[in-house]
Amino acid sequence: MTGLRLAAYLVIAVSALVIVRSLPLDHVMSHLQGWITGLGFWGPFALVVLYILATVLFVPGTLLTLVAGAVFGLGVGTAIVSVGSTVGSAFAFLIARYAARDSVERLASNNRHFAAMDRAIGEGGWKIVGLLRLSPAIPFNVQNYLYGLTPIGFWPCVGTSWLAMLPGTFMYVYLGHLTGAAVGSDRQRTTGEWILLGVGLLATIVVTVYVTRLASRSLKEQVPAPEAAESSDETAGSIDTAKGPAPAKTRSTALVAAFAVIMGIAATYVATHQDQIAGQFDPAVQSAAASN
Repeated sequence: MTGLRLAAYLVIAVSALVIVRSLPLDHVMSHLQGWITGLGFWGPFALVVLYILATVLFVPGTLLTLVAGAVFGLGVGTAIVSVGSTVGSAFAFLIARYAARDSVERLASNNRHFAAMDRAIGEGGWKIVGLLRLSPAIPFNVQNYLYGLTPIGFWPCVGTSWLAMLPGTFMYVYLGHLTGAAVGSDRQRTTGEWILLGVGLLATIVVTVYVTRLASRSLKEQVPAPEAAESSDETAGSIDTAKGPAPAKTRSTALVAAFAVIMGIAATYVATHQDQIAGQFDPAVQSAAASN
């Protein structure tokens, strides 16, 4: 099944790349930015609510983060994204711990990193949560639910998550702010201002990457690799492994393969209908079509 799973992941990655490159994300961001701006006083609150929903529903919040930086700037944009992502992760934690624990446990049983992560959090508590938040070892939205299954308390998890997510939040908000500065029509920025913005962005990226590497290195020292944990328990769990995990792995591979097929179909459709999709968001194309 290993070869099939690898092929499925490759199809998913390529399909996602095709979809991202084919969709008019610049127009989508422009429409979203215009809608948020049009809400006036309620704009920041609407963006926070959208971010909470996206976090709970496993929707990547990168676009919302960029919009927050473009519309509200560095300070307010960072606050909006920080509140939205933290509250969303707290809701996901509570859902996993109290509302849908059995379902999340079934999903966690197929995650090869969870057992090692669970043991490490049981020993290191909030420190391990902080390292995991700073490291890209497990996706952000997945972590939110997995923490609900671990021994860590609610407030230590939420507080640590908030602090550890700030560097990455600030970096993406900065990118959005730079994009907004580039397309803003209020006034022309001087060369010196652009240099300062560019240097600030570069410094932010360098610091974020450096902190991420430090966290990943420390995480490897404190959390054993899944392969090591599996080999240490191989003798004790040989009978259970023969009876239980094989069907689960088969189902997991089948789900990954099915998702790869869906992604492939979606990527093919988006690539072949790129002009029509772009026309739904491009005002120039819409006005030309109306005139005809």
